Amino acid sequence: MSGPAAMPTHDEVIEALRPVHDPELHRSIVDLGMVRDVTITDGSVSVLVALTISGCPLRSEIDRRVTEAVVALDGVDSAAIEFTVMTDDERTELRQMLHGDPSATAGSQPAQGHAEGRAIPFSDPSSTTRVLLIASGKGGVGKSSLTTNLAVALAQAGKSVAVIDADVYGFSIPRMLGVVRPPVVIDQMLLPPEMHGVRCISMGFFAEEDTPVIWRGPMLHKALEQFLTDVYWDDPDYLLVDLPPGTGDVSLSLAQYLPRAEVYVVTTPQPAAQRVAQRAAYMARKVNLTVKGVIENMSWFTGDDGKRYEIFGADGGEELAGRLGVPMLGKIPITPLLREGSDSGNPVMVTDPDGEAATAIRAIATTIDAELAPKRRYNPELKLI
Repeated sequence: MSGPAAMPTHDEVIEALRPVHDPELHRSIVDLGMVRDVTITDGSVSVLVALTISGCPLRSEIDRRVTEAVVALDGVDSAAIEFTVMTDDERTELRQMLHGDPSATAGSQPAQGHAEGRAIPFSDPSSTTRVLLIASGKGGVGKSSLTTNLAVALAQAGKSVAVIDADVYGFSIPRMLGVVRPPVVIDQMLLPPEMHGVRCISMGFFAEEDTPVIWRGPMLHKALEQFLTDVYWDDPDYLLVDLPPGTGDVSLSLAQYLPRAEVYVVTTPQPAAQRVAQRAAYMARKVNLTVKGVIENMSWFTGDDGKRYEIFGADGGEELAGRLGVPMLGKIPITPLLREGSDSGNPVMVTDPDGEAATAIRAIATTIDAELAPKRRYNPELKLI
């Protein structure tokens, strides 16, 4: 009979932990310097892990991932995971490694956000992130619900997805995604919480649910700037931006910050909605943004008798797309689960993935991903002198 399997070496344990990623930073805990000590004795391995902050909300998930990686090694019967916390200096080093080290200052205190000298990553020609601005002319057309479910659909297709809730006055994305915790702060770098594979940032994390946000244009401009620069987005495949209704300060600021963004206009079938949505599309073109398509929401309701009832009229989306000269990307029906999911934080893409609403949204996501990808390739090394 063969004896018990030999215990792994220290280096073998480290290599087994290298594929283990921090669930917020999406980087190896070994490469991030979070593994501080490994002790191997008589079939047991103890690992000391340094959390980024005290009270880390995903501590149990890190514990689970590390334990699974260690006990999978030959000769290991059990694993004991202990935790410590990074020092302030270590957090600063981590932020500099992940997010850069802006050198500009304002007075005696470090400046914040873009003013600090940190460039907006999505405006750089080398960025591979596609920025989708989801716009509407008026409120009440289901734009935020569509943004949420479209983001989840892209994540379900294997894409890395993030959402900015730019509707500062009427923020709703965290509730619709079911996010229940605020961003983690590491040395003034914000880590956006994630749910259903989608990371998000919103004014909803910084204001009480029933407290109005009473800001003028410069404050809105600054908030959006910090959403883009102070949040660690980690180069997602897609960044969806839920715009506020209309053509106000927020939309103009984002056009300045994100000059390569794609605009998708949401309307309902009725003439009143499509005419106002048309203004949002014309505004986008005036600031040199590309309108890529129209999405019609609330197109019909399917009754218990199986018949479709076009409550808000018909063909409004096609008419708008025709006037704008862009594709009509799809129609989304009214369903109780779609509405209920938006209120409860359970997107219909998760709760009813084979239903008619989810099927329509998935088809739109597929079209955006496969057919509407920009054909132009940007190379930052090519410059006009």
